[in-house]
Amino acid sequence: MSRSERIGIIQQIESLRQSTVICYLTSVRPNLNAQMSDDVVRVMFDQMSKLPKRPVDNLDIFLCSNGGNGTVPWRLISLFREYASKVSVLLPYRAYSAATLLALGADEIVMHPFAEMGPIDPTVTNEYNPVETPTNRRLGISVEDVKAYIAFIKNTVGIQNQPELIRAVEALISKVHPLALGNVERFLAQSRMIAEKIMRTHMPDSGSTKKIEEIIDTLASKLYFHGHPINRQEARKELGLKVLETVPEDLETLIWKLYEDFEVDLENRKIYDPMSQIYSQYQPATSGQVIPGQIMPSIIPPGTSAQIDATIAMVESASLASKFVQKMRLVVASAGQSAEPVVRQEVLAQGWQNS
Repeated sequence: MSRSERIGIIQQIESLRQSTVICYLTSVRPNLNAQMSDDVVRVMFDQMSKLPKRPVDNLDIFLCSNGGNGTVPWRLISLFREYASKVSVLLPYRAYSAATLLALGADEIVMHPFAEMGPIDPTVTNEYNPVETPTNRRLGISVEDVKAYIAFIKNTVGIQNQPELIRAVEALISKVHPLALGNVERFLAQSRMIAEKIMRTHMPDSGSTKKIEEIIDTLASKLYFHGHPINRQEARKELGLKVLETVPEDLETLIWKLYEDFEVDLENRKIYDPMSQIYSQYQPATSGQVIPGQIMPSIIPPGTSAQIDATIAMVESASLASKFVQKMRLVVASAGQSAEPVVRQEVLAQGWQNS
């Protein structure tokens, strides 16, 4: 679909909702997820400068993301509140972790039947985290995993006396640096603080305190699994979020049609496989004419490379479009008859492009 056709869908949603729509999507492509990052705040400010007036009556944020930096939602909601009297989010598909935090800051949440939110317990990665042996990749530590380990020792195994509990904690510390565990607790406290600040932007009265605490407790601790999907019935009835009860069918259709169009640009339905990218561009040297149906060599020699451009985030409205593009070179680092080739990924350039 062309940009002008996508603008048409955005404008139809704006007409139905009597709002201004700004779309923010990060890649949820398998093996090429993108994170909500600080740099999007500057991009969103450019969008705010294009608004027809300040404040606009209704601002709709069309949102899809697996999450990211936990401070980004607070910065975005603070910015939106400067430029809009009412802020809502439209969720076509995934809004996990930090994206769920952003949704908590909305006066109204409009969820498509396929939409999902998730817990807000953070997964923390820093220089003190354990390292995965084959790849030297820092492993993320889930806050709930640490708490579940202690609960397992005390409640399931039944260890209650102090010396044995100390040994259990020492066993954990032998695998995970103590400062990494301290960082986990700090990030959990930060996640809860941001969630409360975000919800206070539209629930400021003291009578909402208990409800805010219950919602945060559930999203931060009581769902037990960071990947738990929260559908719109659960979000409204069990969590008590401000989810629109009845979504008009024509609005649901437009929300999904708009997501499908972004889905094509972000290639969300294509598994990212660097080796396949190289295969698709590989032209083996041949001696003589290639015979139709001839089986080509199955092993690609080391040093073979391919270049790709991957769009991993998009911010778009009827007046301005921005996308974050990574230009990458994929290089076969090693290959052999008995082993799968290893691909090295090199980022040649990356950044936001505006139109």
